[in-house]
Amino acid sequence: MENHQNNQPAFRFTMLIIMVFVAGFIQGMLLPLLAILLEDAGYSSAMNGLNAIALYIGVLIASPFIEHPVRKFGYKPVISIGLICVIITLLLFPLWQSFWLWFILRLIIGIADNMVHFSTQVWITSTSSKAVRGRNVAIYGLAFSAGFAGGPLMTHVLAIDERLPFISAALFCAIVWLIMLKLKNEWPDNVIETAQQSGTLGRYWLVIKWAWFAFLPPLTFGFMEAAIHGSYPIYAMRMNIDIEWISLMLPAFVIGGVVTQIPLGLVSDRLGRKRVLLTLAFLGAVIFLSIPFYEQHLGAVTLAFLIAGGLLGSFYSLGLMYMADLVPKQLLPTGNVLIAISFSLGSMLGPVTGGILIDYAGRGSIYYAIGFLLLVVVIAGSLFKGVNDESSAD
Repeated sequence: MENHQNNQPAFRFTMLIIMVFVAGFIQGMLLPLLAILLEDAGYSSAMNGLNAIALYIGVLIASPFIEHPVRKFGYKPVISIGLICVIITLLLFPLWQSFWLWFILRLIIGIADNMVHFSTQVWITSTSSKAVRGRNVAIYGLAFSAGFAGGPLMTHVLAIDERLPFISAALFCAIVWLIMLKLKNEWPDNVIETAQQSGTLGRYWLVIKWAWFAFLPPLTFGFMEAAIHGSYPIYAMRMNIDIEWISLMLPAFVIGGVVTQIPLGLVSDRLGRKRVLLTLAFLGAVIFLSIPFYEQHLGAVTLAFLIAGGLLGSFYSLGLMYMADLVPKQLLPTGNVLIAISFSLGSMLGPVTGGILIDYAGRGSIYYAIGFLLLVVVIAGSLFKGVNDESSAD
């Protein structure tokens, strides 16, 4: 069984990375694409932000319940059902342009996308030894970021036909699903006894107690990502920035993260996750708090997005690595659930906060919100003393 070609580690890892890319691509496409379509339809930025959080409400709804089916049925069936739901839902978007229908469809996408995201995430972290965890999780983060960077490029085909981005993405997911069927199913480590002894709330409490700071970087990353991709297109259009510039700025942030994912993962293996996270958070805060002073220079803003992405684009994967360093292996699925919840909470706060700030605080408000949140991460990290705080630097 172990030597079956469809269960070889290299094939499995490659397929999981492709799944992660798909999850990132769908999220990266829907945020700016639907933001532009709703803005053109005359909805306020606050309403636009409300619609954007539906995807992350779906992620949040699914997170506490997804661990059990993965343990019972294995990774592959959960990923497969998630992809099928994504394909069907994408094809429904262009049939009717309705605010609340799109809200519900985004909710379904969030649930389905989380099925793919969570299953691949646990599969990778559970099958990666500590010696290669930094590298593997960095590649995981790279794949998600690359997908997220490619997603906004679909806004270019809106001029051809508003239905084309949705149909193209559905076709892409269908092809990936067919290839994924060759993958052999596996299950998480047998930790049912531990799960039953501790209880769900008990396991959550243990993981939070040991690794609470590790969940702040994914929350912050979710906030940044959703605010930049969900609210910034509206902000930029209000500031009379052409859509061509917007389509450059959004990928710039993600491309920066793509370039630095693996180097930062390897650096964190040597210097320690927390030390790297605090340094990156401080530098990122400086960049975002400075952008309002040169916002009229669009080339400089695009460069700032690129540099900020390089510094902060690894926040999700670094938080995931740090959590995996701090908690016992049998609690990794629970830790992954809390990582997903943290990310979705941040992603829900991002568009809503961004939309409200655009309407009531005006120029520069999105940059200040992200900058101050990063400073909170610096302060919290300085106070955190984990049980295995230095284990990642061994």
